[in-house]
Amino acid sequence: MTMEKTSTKRKKQQRQALLRVLILLGILVCLNMLASRFHYGFDLTQEKRFTLSPSTKTLLGNMKDVAVVDIYLTGKVPAGFQHLKDATAECLQSFRSYAGSRIIFKFIDPVEGKTGKEKQEAYKQLMDKNIFPINLQAQGDDNYSEKIIVPYALVQFNGREIPVKLIENVPGMSPLELLNYSETTLEYKFATAIHNASIPDRPSVAYVTGNGEPLGINTLDALTTISHFYHLDTINIKHGIYISRAYDAIIIDKPITAFDDTEKFRIDQYVMRGGHVLWMLDMVNASLDSFRNSEQFIALDQGLNLDDILFKYGVRVNADLVEDMVCNQLPAPVDASGQTTGGLNNWIYFPVITPTSKHPIVNNMNSVMCQFANSIDTASGGDIKKTVLLASSKYSRVTPAPARVSLTMMKYVPPTEMFNKPYKPVAVLLEGKFRSVFQNRLSPSFLKVLSDTVINHPFVPVCKEDNSMIIVSDGDMMLNDYTASAGPTPLGYWHYTKDMFANKIFLLNCLEYLTDHSGLLEARSKELRLRLLDAGRVKKEKMQWQIINMGIPIALVLIFASCYIFFRKRRYESKG
Repeated sequence: MTMEKTSTKRKKQQRQALLRVLILLGILVCLNMLASRFHYGFDLTQEKRFTLSPSTKTLLGNMKDVAVVDIYLTGKVPAGFQHLKDATAECLQSFRSYAGSRIIFKFIDPVEGKTGKEKQEAYKQLMDKNIFPINLQAQGDDNYSEKIIVPYALVQFNGREIPVKLIENVPGMSPLELLNYSETTLEYKFATAIHNASIPDRPSVAYVTGNGEPLGINTLDALTTISHFYHLDTINIKHGIYISRAYDAIIIDKPITAFDDTEKFRIDQYVMRGGHVLWMLDMVNASLDSFRNSEQFIALDQGLNLDDILFKYGVRVNADLVEDMVCNQLPAPVDASGQTTGGLNNWIYFPVITPTSKHPIVNNMNSVMCQFANSIDTASGGDIKKTVLLASSKYSRVTPAPARVSLTMMKYVPPTEMFNKPYKPVAVLLEGKFRSVFQNRLSPSFLKVLSDTVINHPFVPVCKEDNSMIIVSDGDMMLNDYTASAGPTPLGYWHYTKDMFANKIFLLNCLEYLTDHSGLLEARSKELRLRLLDAGRVKKEKMQWQIINMGIPIALVLIFASCYIFFRKRRYESKG
């Protein structure tokens, strides 16, 4: 009888144990289902790397359709790219937290299971969509390997397909810094792709001509790049009655002849009606072409006749030259004997500006190259907000025009103490309700003509809503170089040092800020701090940390199991 009771009791305990196991499994399954559907987390990182910007949250919350994202960075990839792959998944998972089932993403290997010829065809189809595979070369301690990877994603939304490049190419960055920087831009890239696919049409931008603005081989890269993102047109400021508000922004780049009052009136009324202007001006006629016939020249005031209109908007671009010890380089000049010292020398008239502002236009942006830039003064008072985007370094000064510029100055650079005018602005953002420079200056008869039913373009003395414009005191910032051997070079590339500067990124960021009011540019301001391991210690202590990482968890499990068996045995012995 006792044996029968013991057996019944044991069976009951087994059933209870099995029931507890089944309940536990059920709870785990339910938790996993809930976790896959509702993704929440706490961002405890110092830089809030897993927190989306408010503009991105608004975009995702207002999505009306499903966005499908195909990620081609998959398969067996090096550790750095694996981290980028995981970061991409985390970013899109964060998107799902706000968009729900309207965000679908999956990893796809475009050549999985394909033959050699089929792989070539698959890569060709990707390249037709502006998705370009790269041949990744890796050098290990004992071997060398090559692997073709596709660091891209394809966003399909609202009937459109937009490729997203996951890896950036910024000269001067180490591979780890490059991967970290690429991770910081993921939110901005995916949000921008969804936004661009959702809008019915691209913004329109006009390049203004009529006052000697360059339009040719030196503007090839800038205008070609702009045309990829905007409807691009050219307009002659001397023709027509007014500038159409069909253009979301206009670009005035490096004019060399004076603007008359009629031309300024057209620009002014375009601004008063809500149009945006990107001014890129050279107030002094200085360029490398001036050295063609002599080793020196006199830089003179261009006399563009823009001082009154710019001052009314809140700035003054000075007729001077910014000299900066943090600068680009030129080949050494030839001496009187016809010999050259060789190599490159610093050229203080070509400042290299590293942005320090936290404004979304320039935050996290690489250095920008200038050529014969002028200083900008911001007028005090008024209700116009002025934000300095780019400024010279701590070791800079200005020389007013007329100024003598000579190549021999590369040999005799003044001492650092003489560069005592630091942080001179060369790019300023203006925001607010601008007032017309022609207010109270027009005759009643002319105002009546403007309001006539034929013209029907009445004078506007002040902006009805807040507007914005950007003033850059270097017209060369938008121009690409040209060499006889290589032809036109990319915007921002300096062929003497083979450095690539962020001029193109700055140009696109300025236009995006002026034309796109979604605020997505804020997502680009996210900064992730790179916390690198000591490579020497990693190699030296590799085995030690492998043993610790593998041994300690196993030891803890064994200790826990031993304690559990010991106390369980003691408990049953005490009951017996």
